[in-house]
Amino acid sequence: MTFSRLFPASTSFAVVSIFSAALVSCSSPDASNSAKETFVGRAEIPDTVLAKDARAGVAGSPLQEVASFQGPELVGIAAMPTGGRLFVSFPRWGNNPTYPVAELGPNSSLKPYPDAGWCMWNDSVKSEPGKHWICPQAVVADKKGFLWVVDPAAPGLDYAIAGGSKLVKIDPRTNKVVKNIVFDRKLASEHSYLNDVRIDTDRNVAYLTDSGLGALVVVDLTTQKARQVLLNHPSTKAEPGVVLTVAGHKMIDNQGKPMQLNADGIALSPDNEYLYYHVVTGYSLYRIKTAALRNAALSEEQLGQQVENLGKTPATDGMIMDAQNNLYLTAIEDNAIVRRTPAGKLETVVKDERLQWPDTYSYTPNGTLYVTTSQIHKMPITNQGVSRQQEPFHLYKLSVK
Repeated sequence: MTFSRLFPASTSFAVVSIFSAALVSCSSPDASNSAKETFVGRAEIPDTVLAKDARAGVAGSPLQEVASFQGPELVGIAAMPTGGRLFVSFPRWGNNPTYPVAELGPNSSLKPYPDAGWCMWNDSVKSEPGKHWICPQAVVADKKGFLWVVDPAAPGLDYAIAGGSKLVKIDPRTNKVVKNIVFDRKLASEHSYLNDVRIDTDRNVAYLTDSGLGALVVVDLTTQKARQVLLNHPSTKAEPGVVLTVAGHKMIDNQGKPMQLNADGIALSPDNEYLYYHVVTGYSLYRIKTAALRNAALSEEQLGQQVENLGKTPATDGMIMDAQNNLYLTAIEDNAIVRRTPAGKLETVVKDERLQWPDTYSYTPNGTLYVTTSQIHKMPITNQGVSRQQEPFHLYKLSVK
């Protein structure tokens, strides 16, 4: 996921296009009342936990630290299904990471990926925005062992740069880009912020969330044609009246408005038949049949009728599904990892104070779940222009077999 910007409140910037103005059909609540009107329909995470003494914190937690990083926020994580290779992403939000996409090595070392040229973004290469990482948000491994990178191309969370929003496929066996889908302005406008992706390797289709506009995107990876869908559907928009509270801190921006974060978390069922998605500012989980998403003949109204509301969950950022149809959600208000069983039961996997805004997941066939922590709630935009983030940023893993 995820949004914020390390700039003082007095700085003029276009992040409002992501948080508020780009909500299309949903207006922000009145700032004078919003903090008092916190949505009360959230699903509380259960007291029982799967891991013994997981709530005790570091001493009894099943979380294992994999790596830690100074500097820019760690957001994306991709664990290859075989071979043990790990890839990470550091979006260009307020800082300028040397390696915005990198392969993780021993002792938290980083190697630019796929090479140093792709990681370069300065005046000398700005004529080629489609060939460089501008603000890479997500790194995702598909079932066939390819790495996919989503770059919304909005450095500093400002407007998306024309010709820079892209979905890139890399072959880790050769460390070469094998597909680069650059989205035009019709699909990725200046207010767009492409966020996360899931790949159906059987049908050769990609599904993305657009957190800026509040929409889903369907990409035919064979023809490279993309469609924006559910742009005007409430399931992709921040829920009115919701004010997130993370670690006791209300997510109110420096202008007194609640953070309004649209469609973000996304998960594909193991059989590729259903796509699950969730806004950040809200407590409702949705799913839709992928057959409906692929059917370009359906009108927006007809497609909207296919959306299923699966009920309340904790507020979440990242999501992922395992082979048993368990849906894992990052419970950002609870410093926790929660899973929803196929029967719809919510279970706490781990609650740990180290999970400071658990952000993105990656899951491997051996039952290892990786999770990043990005400390979004401590960024300047909701802290009177002062960063309260504490370095280093951490990558954790745990067994969920």
